[in-house]
Amino acid sequence: MSLFIPMFIYAFSMAITPGPNNLIALTTGVNYGFRRAMPFTFGVVVGFNIMLSVVGFGFGEMIATSDRLMEFLGYIGVGFIVYMGYKTMTAPTEITTKEDSSAGFIHGVMFQWVNPKAWTACLGGIAAFNIAGNVNGILLYIAISIFVVLFSVGLWAYAGSKITKFLEDQRNHRIFNIVMGGSLMLVGVYILFMDKVT
Repeated sequence: MSLFIPMFIYAFSMAITPGPNNLIALTTGVNYGFRRAMPFTFGVVVGFNIMLSVVGFGFGEMIATSDRLMEFLGYIGVGFIVYMGYKTMTAPTEITTKEDSSAGFIHGVMFQWVNPKAWTACLGGIAAFNIAGNVNGILLYIAISIFVVLFSVGLWAYAGSKITKFLEDQRNHRIFNIVMGGSLMLVGVYILFMDKVT
């Protein structure tokens, strides 16, 4: 149990801080309401913990050590982040029940595999706590991650749903969508070029 507290702090700090998952959850909460944001949230939880299992039990090492595959995943990730930024920028300025408008469960699951922050949390946590191949260590990290990721991404979605009252004016709402969508697109561009400038 000596790993629990530092692992919890690490997982919580990675999950609660701004990143693509949380920005998508926030804007989905704003544009479609908390309940419509939860499928994406659950998808993030499932996708991240599947990734954690795969990486923790050795398959991730094959992925992480393949420069070409990591580069390919990076480009896909950038493309998805830019796409979600575009969807956010062009989202309607009032809550809608249109079923195919918001990021859903499958988006959340699949996005983890191309989300640089998820890879950092996964590989960084496994390396920092030296739990690669350690069944008890991986299961503890998964148990912590289920709670922490659900709480953190869900909190961003909830926050988004609560600020809708401040965005009732369609002009303000449109500005919010443009700023949040533009932020996601900038994250994508930054990720694309960060390796080239370091």
